Amino acid sequence: MNPALVAAPELQPSLQWLNATPQRIEAQRGRVLALVFWNAASAYCHTLLEDLVRLQARFPVGLSLLGIHQPKFDSELDGRLVLKAVNRLGLPFPVANDRGWTTWQHYGIQGWPSVALIDTRGRLRQVFTGDDQSGAIDVAVQGLIDEVGGAVMPGEPARRTGAEPRLPLAFPSGLAVGENHLYVADTGHHRILECTHSGRVLREFGTGHGDLVDGAPEDAAFRLPRGLCLVRESLYVADTGNHALRRIRLLDGVVETLLGNGRAGPVREGSGKAAELPLNQPWDVVGTLDRIYIAMAGTNQIWDYELGGAKLRRVAGSGELGIADGPAASAMFAHPAGLAQVQQTLYIADAASSAIRSLQVAQGQVQTLVGQGLYEFGDEDGQRREARLQFPQAIALDPSSPVLWIADSYNGSLRRLRLGGGDVATHPLSHALEQPAALATGPGSLWIANTGAHEVLRYDLGNGKLARLPIGE
Repeated sequence: MNPALVAAPELQPSLQWLNATPQRIEAQRGRVLALVFWNAASAYCHTLLEDLVRLQARFPVGLSLLGIHQPKFDSELDGRLVLKAVNRLGLPFPVANDRGWTTWQHYGIQGWPSVALIDTRGRLRQVFTGDDQSGAIDVAVQGLIDEVGGAVMPGEPARRTGAEPRLPLAFPSGLAVGENHLYVADTGHHRILECTHSGRVLREFGTGHGDLVDGAPEDAAFRLPRGLCLVRESLYVADTGNHALRRIRLLDGVVETLLGNGRAGPVREGSGKAAELPLNQPWDVVGTLDRIYIAMAGTNQIWDYELGGAKLRRVAGSGELGIADGPAASAMFAHPAGLAQVQQTLYIADAASSAIRSLQVAQGQVQTLVGQGLYEFGDEDGQRREARLQFPQAIALDPSSPVLWIADSYNGSLRRLRLGGGDVATHPLSHALEQPAALATGPGSLWIANTGAHEVLRYDLGNGKLARLPIGE
């Protein structure tokens, strides 16, 4: 026995367990335990969590996972919000909210995502930090299992709590509106719905099982799709969980993969087959007749895909997490989550910096309209420099006035920014919003994906009436 190895610190009673009964390190002895330190608003964390779920499937007996969530935003102190994220991501293991950052400190964690590996005797063996550590973690887990000759013990499954209700929609996170149709990314059900403007379902694309499969509507598969944009007779999909750009040919319903291969990868400029051009957490798309712009949350960048030449190109963002204006190539973003476009201007909901940014595509210049920094957030109206948002995930341009609508997700509110130097104001609604994550506008109406409540709302911009659409009911 190595005398330098020490027992892993026990989990404290102050942890708020969200989806299972309280867990203890001592109870995990006999198998390898990975403590996963993560944050719900971090695309980096989402990528590593995907890899860890796959890893646990490889070692169903020898490896246990426990999630320790670290709140960054004020709203994440509320365990109900974090539980929504756990359920939206489909995490199959117990997760606790470490509201006081106690466990983080006990384990000496320096950043998220991090994984603390604990051996079968309950000793802390190694800590990995970063979203690119899945390969090293895989090797380390195999080594710890081999160390005991494969003699690992199956654990008692934790009693799960906090499941979402079974409803027609599950975490809808993408909307697009055409002349006669409304398209909904039913994210939690891994499918796309074509509806009338009043919410009657006409067609369904995807089997409802998370996978990456092209083909006819009833055969195709998506995984946690989010952003949508409509260009003529094609619907483009930011298939976030598959790290892919998909296209639905609306005339025949066939689904195609344009970019991505189902796994997060280094994004590079160029052309080629879809599998040769991986993406990393594409969250939203907007398009013109010749190109699709992609908000790449996993790399903190904006990319475009030229439809005619099938070429992928970086438009803005150095890749470094932050908030910095200026030339597009060196500008910094933080989890760009939502896009809107008017002519040669892109507006960007930069979620992790709680900011609204603009990109002048032709000039290659980035400007911050609202927001001051990665840790400057709140719920304040007023002039742009004083206004504060909290993890905004979607934006949409008003069809008849110079107003940008904002889904201020963590504040649970609809905000509006008057373009051309105007102020930020909260728009009162008669219906409570719960983590709204998508917006779309059409003549006289604004559609809102009330994501945490599993519903889509239609707001009449003329008379102010708000109605819940009976999609799938």
